[in-house]
This record gives sequence, C-alpha cells and structure tokens, in this order.
Amino acid sequence: MARTETAPAVRCAVVTGGSRGIGRAICEKLAQQGFAVCVNYAGNAAAAEETVAQCAAYGVEAFAVQADVSTAEGCNALFEAAMAKFGRVDVLVNNAGVTRDGLVLRMSEEDFDKVLDTNLKGAFLCCKAAAKIMMRQRYGRIINMSSIVGLRGNAGQANYAASKAGLIGLTKSLAKELASRNITVNAIAPGFIATDMTDAMTEAARAATLASIPAGHIGKPEDVAQAAAFFAAESSAYITGQVLCVDGGMAV
Repeated sequence: MARTETAPAVRCAVVTGGSRGIGRAICEKLAQQGFAVCVNYAGNAAAAEETVAQCAAYGVEAFAVQADVSTAEGCNALFEAAMAKFGRVDVLVNNAGVTRDGLVLRMSEEDFDKVLDTNLKGAFLCCKAAAKIMMRQRYGRIINMSSIVGLRGNAGQANYAASKAGLIGLTKSLAKELASRNITVNAIAPGFIATDMTDAMTEAARAATLASIPAGHIGKPEDVAQAAAFFAAESSAYITGQVLCVDGGMAV
C-alpha cells in the first residue's frame, strides 16, 4: 500500500502565465477552492498584481513572481520563490504560452524555437522542478495546458501545434513516471476560448472557427479553469495521464 502524507492546512499552487486570460481564471478558481497561489508572469506586472488581488479577495495568500520559464534559471527562480513563501508546491499548472503564427514555408527558425522553448521546454523545466518537490512530499498535481490544435493540427500554426502535441506526450510519460509517488499528471486541451490571443484573430478566421464548434459558441476562460480545479482536487487522485478537451465538441 502506498504511503500517504498528512494533508497540510493549505495546499499551494504555482500557475505559469497566470496574469491574464485562462491563467488568471485558473488562479482565481484555485483561490476560490482555498489554494494559496503563486502567480507567474513574464512581463506585465500590473496584470499579475491584479490577479494577485483577485485571489487574495478569497482570503488566501497570493503573490506574483516574474520569471521566464523557458530558461532553467527562470524556472528555478520561480520555484525557489514559491518554496520560500509557501514551503511546498502541491499543484503546478503549466499555462505559459506564446504564438508566432505563419505558414511553414514562411516560418523562421527563430519563431519555431520561441514557441517550442516557451510552450514545451518551459513546461518540461517546470515539471522537473515541481516533481522534485512533489516526490519528497509524496503528493502533487501537475496540469499541462495543451490545445485542440495539438490534437487536430492547424494551418499556419505548425510550431504551436507541435508544442501542444508535445505537451500531451510529456503528460502521458510523466504520469507513468510519477504515479507511484501519489502525483498525477494530466492535460487540458482548450478549444476556441475568448482571450487576448483569440481576440487577435481576423474576422474571417474567427467565423470559420466558430462554424466548427458543435456547441455553437466560443468558450470562456472560466470553463478551462473549472477543468483545472477538477484535476487539482485531492479527490482526483485516481485520474492521471488524461487529456480533457474543453472545446464545445470541436474534437468530436
């Protein structure tokens, strides 16, 4: 029988890319569930502090850490700050992501590398840092933010789709490596969600995407946050290596 730890008074979560959009919604949802929250951000300090304030309104401890998780130095600094503040990390949500869209024939190597470094390598680095902590605790929840395009592909987003498909492989592999230590690893694949990223789409692209959604409407960041809270819950201990599509039926 696997040894279990004594549950702490407060679980603690690290959310990368937590200052806006889906990341902010996840931070708020976890705070609502009683988690202390470390809000990671890349450059928008004002937005990150807004997220912190909204989390704190639920009566939990929250703070922001600026760090580039695509580098080992940035990733290590993030987890050092979280451990110094909370003394533990129970949940990691790898949400940080960027896009550099373009057809493959026109895509620069720099744009390909930037997306893979942030979306996939950054998640790998954070998973590695979190796993070391969680293995000592014999408890943890890792949630990787993939995408519907990681399952279906998308013209003009070969780099983004590759990074999100890679996250699914990373998720399934880590789930097998960490399950015996009471650590689950799951992925969420959002579809068309109303965020700053989707706001930048052309009207033609937006209309074409909307037509492919069986539910007939775009999703909200809160829809994705609900899925993250489900995977983060202690009661989800027997669910690992899964990919949950939050997409209004796009993947059907």
